Amino acid sequence: MIMITGGAFQGKRNFAKQNFGITENNILDGGNCSFAEMVNARCITHYELAVRRLLKENKDPIEFTECLNCEVVIMNEIGCGIIPLDKSEREWREMTGRAGCILADRAETVYRVCCGIPTIIKGEKV
Repeated sequence: MIMITGGAFQGKRNFAKQNFGITENNILDGGNCSFAEMVNARCITHYELAVRRLLKENKDPIEFTECLNCEVVIMNEIGCGIIPLDKSEREWREMTGRAGCILADRAETVYRVCCGIPTIIKGEKV
């Protein structure tokens, strides 16, 4: 598995397409695709939104993340900045961080993309 993380609108999706043979048809959006499709997807983007949906449906995001068998997972960093006042927003942020830790642990290579520039934070260039 390859994990790509970074802030919103930093070029993560383009990086995946340019470097890993991913096409738009291979990319599932965690904000609206079915959970069943995600398990063996070639590429998932917005995994943080999948975590939000899982929480809203009272499903365990950690258990789901441990079952993923994807080639590339793209996830926005959401843990920086002001801590939300709303308890559900804090829980989403925490579960997204925990899911990200699981993905990073399982990934052969983890990239952080900032301003379109990838930095390897785990592993070697694939």
